[in-house]
Amino acid sequence: VRLVESGGGLVQPGGSLRLSCAASGFTFSSYRMSWYRQAPGKERELVATITSAGGITHYAESVKGRFTCSRDNAKNTLYLQMNSLKAEDTAVYYCNVPTFNAWGQGTQVTVSS
Repeated sequence: VRLVESGGGLVQPGGSLRLSCAASGFTFSSYRMSWYRQAPGKERELVATITSAGGITHYAESVKGRFTCSRDNAKNTLYLQMNSLKAEDTAVYYCNVPTFNAWGQGTQVTVSS
């Protein structure tokens, strides 16, 4: 199982970013996927979970209405569209395959003016 996140960076408050997670080594379309984040000094937090077919099963309360999780099973890729970003969204964002407890290396998102 290999997961490679990309798309992080520095963005001003109110801005947007789109994270991607390229998956390989397993049948991506068959598995539920999740996004997590970890801010400095804090525990890793579940951000969103999406079913194999693309239905959303969970959004963290703090991101509801601002973040959208989606997937393209033809491209073996998971996405996280993040809008109206706030300073408190600053964290390393990870994609995860719950079934395998597999993690990517993470991508840094920094929201700052």
